Amino acid sequence: MRSVADFAKNPLVVALVLIVALLFLGNALSPGFASGQQILRLLIVAALLGIVAAGQNLVILGGREGIDLSVGGVVSLSAIVAGNLMNGMDGGIPLAIVGAIATGALFGLFNGLGVTLLRIPPLVMTLGMLGVLQGLLVVVRQGIPSGRAAPALSEFVTKPHLFGLPGIIWLWVAVGLLMALILHRTVFGHRIYAVGSNERAAFMAGVPVRLIRICLFVLSGVFAAIAGLCLLGYSGSSFANVGEQYMLPSIIAVVLGGTPLSGGKGGYTGTMAGAILLVILQSILTTVNIDESGRQMVFGATLLVLMLFYGRGRGLRA
Repeated sequence: MRSVADFAKNPLVVALVLIVALLFLGNALSPGFASGQQILRLLIVAALLGIVAAGQNLVILGGREGIDLSVGGVVSLSAIVAGNLMNGMDGGIPLAIVGAIATGALFGLFNGLGVTLLRIPPLVMTLGMLGVLQGLLVVVRQGIPSGRAAPALSEFVTKPHLFGLPGIIWLWVAVGLLMALILHRTVFGHRIYAVGSNERAAFMAGVPVRLIRICLFVLSGVFAAIAGLCLLGYSGSSFANVGEQYMLPSIIAVVLGGTPLSGGKGGYTGTMAGAILLVILQSILTTVNIDESGRQMVFGATLLVLMLFYGRGRGLRA
């Protein structure tokens, strides 16, 4: 009985059960909600959130209650950079990919240096960086759509490919496999867990704590930039605030997947399930005509509830 209770308390199991329950609820509220085509559309949106949450997951795993609040700004800026570099031409895609990823990595590096060398708390550092990015976006674009997605990029994100699934879903699968490889099969991954569990002990054991933490923020910026590139292909153009919708949900997806904000425990598989769950929940809220402010209230309340159960305490670790 105890093993059954532990299994039922597993965040991944809870997330999967809630996914099924919400699909039934959505179908009851709006017939056809759980149809194949609708689920495919939900998976595309979940993939965008899941890619952002991959970087957020790494930062949170690194401990010191690290949270990257700048991911929304990085998504927006990367989408604008990519859109202007490709400007609707397939030949500009390689340069756009390089430019977007370099943009994300640069601001991730700034975050990492601020947290490690200047000893600024991650929450304060990334919130300040978000302000910088928002100001930069306003100055550069002034809220006007800028740049166009190349047709090949839009087809990759939205059109069926292998086994009838869009390319972005296969990209998300690749991200999941890459995360599993990094976290569980590499020295770097083991060091992430060591730093997140006990930073001082990791340092005494010879782990380059500062370098690891800088790398985590750089990777968070890179994943946010990839999501921005895919979001450009999904929407066709980019706006100055297009990435703001991913900041809070990316944190909730990580915590919902079983990674506590104290770090050192968890993985990306649960985060993927958390991203799908949040997208389904958002779609149901839209179906019942709850506006954006109402959805944000629901997401905030969800994060608070998750924190009560397994979001923070080290004492909850088994």
